This record gives sequence, structure tokens and C-alpha cells, in this order.
Amino acid sequence: MELVLRVADVRYLRLDRSERSLLYDHDPELGWFPIPNLVSKFTGLRGISANREISVQNNSIGLRDIEHDDAPIETILVLGDSFVWGYDVEADERLTSFLRKQLPDKRIVNAGVSGYGTDQEYLLLRRLWGRFKPDIVVLIVYYNDHLENASNSRYDGTYKPYFVWSGQAGEFRGIPVPKSRHYYFRNNPLAERSLLVRLVISAYVALRHPAIEVPDATEQLVGRMRDLVEGRGARFVVGELDGGSLVPFLRSENIPYVSLNELTDREDLRYPVEGGLGHWTPAGHAVAGAAILRLLRESGALAPTTSVSHN
Repeated sequence: MELVLRVADVRYLRLDRSERSLLYDHDPELGWFPIPNLVSKFTGLRGISANREISVQNNSIGLRDIEHDDAPIETILVLGDSFVWGYDVEADERLTSFLRKQLPDKRIVNAGVSGYGTDQEYLLLRRLWGRFKPDIVVLIVYYNDHLENASNSRYDGTYKPYFVWSGQAGEFRGIPVPKSRHYYFRNNPLAERSLLVRLVISAYVALRHPAIEVPDATEQLVGRMRDLVEGRGARFVVGELDGGSLVPFLRSENIPYVSLNELTDREDLRYPVEGGLGHWTPAGHAVAGAAILRLLRESGALAPTTSVSHN
């Protein structure tokens, strides 16, 4: 059986080389979370990224960000997935670094985590609130968030929490989040060497924790996040990168937003990948950062005089 599996080279049984396995660890509430104080190099997978090696350095709480102090200054916290985390770009090339240069008197927190859906971002915001007490929360919504918010399993069988909305209420389920088969692959010496052991592990995990699909609750999650932020006296804005599908909801709820969809088809702003365009280039991050800055000004979240030009 081992020989047959090795000859077949079944993709399902290969060791995961994504950032979720190399740079993150299992988190019982969020599914996965970056390893605190990690310093590493990372090259994205072929067909997903531009294969550019980047440096990854996480702070003491696990964010790919600078170490923040406790100075009582206005804080802007940015939530999102791999676009905010900075797939294929260095830390100082991201949209949050652009904002930090333009707003030197503010604390800019990059709370992006690759692969997260809006459900995980809500839970992460709740976890980080006591640490940062943000004055402004910026949420970046990408089109695949709608898929991620409708399942308990994404990215080749990695488990996550999920949110179920019913009528006028909703609840998070799937917590504590089960460990994925990839977790056991990399933490079991036998699984590292044997495809047969990986097959047995995969079968057990799939039977013990089957994949679950639920209705997409992206709108409800965004509304719930707005209520959390504004209920604590802060401002909430959205950067929309999902083709405009969320716009009617944002308008009906009077949630300030800016469309980032102009970045979608511009080859100078996104890295080429097999079959299309991938993550933002440094120039793309600068364009996104400028759009977020305009949104903060025009929505009244920031006074017009708080930004500083570094051109």
C-alpha cells in the first residue's frame, strides 16, 4: 500500500507547504493563528502567488506587525485576509505601512491573517479589543470571504469556526475547532514519512469531523462587527473587494465603504499567477492604502488635517 501510494503521488496526502502550516499553528477558537515571535522566510505556492520570497516576522502576540507599545494614541486596526497580511510583499510594502507613513501620529495595527473569513476576523477583533482598544476599525472584504463564511473547512481540509444566522439572531459553532489532518501530518513522525499513515489519519479526521456547509452570512457578520465596534464608541469602515456584491447591504446600513475593485484587473497592481492575477504588488498596496485613507477622511473618521504627505 505504501508503494502504491508513493507511485500514485496523491495530492491529498502531500505535506502542506502553505503559510498555514509553515507559519501558523492550530488555534482552538480561530482555527489557525500566526506563531508569536516567529522569524522566517516564506515563498508562496506555485499557481497561487508570484513565488517571491518574503521575510515574515511576527510580534509577541502573533501579528505580522511591529511591536506596539501602550502609548495612549489614536489607533486604527485593519482586519483582512492574505491581502492585508501581505502575501508576496515585505512588511514595509503593505497598505498598513502606507497608512503608518501618512499618519505618523496614529497607531496602525495590521491584524491581517492569511485565509481568514469574516467570521474569524470578527472573533479576532473581539480577542484583540482589550489589547488595542481601537478608535477605528477597517475591514477588507474579499470575494472568497463569502465561501469561507459558509463552511467549517477550507484550504484542503483546514477547519475553522463558522457562523449560523437564523432570523434575528446567530451563533458561532465549531468551537473548539478540530485539528486538521495537516496538523497531524506535521506533528506525527510516522506521518511525516509514511503516506499510508497519512491516509489513515485523513480517513479518521474526515469521519470524526465531516465538512459542514451553511448559508453565507457575510452581511450578518459585517453588521455584527459594525455593532461591536460602534457599541464600544469606535468608527467602522469597509474596503470592498468582492466585485460589489456587498455594496447594497453597506448602503442600506449606512456603513462607510470604498471600492477596491479597480485593483482587480490591473496587471501593474497584482502579481500574475496561473490563470489570472494574484495578490497585490507593492504598488497595489499603495493604491489600496490611498483609497482607505480617502475613505477615513471623507467618512469623517479622521479629520482632514491629520495626514502628512511623504512624497
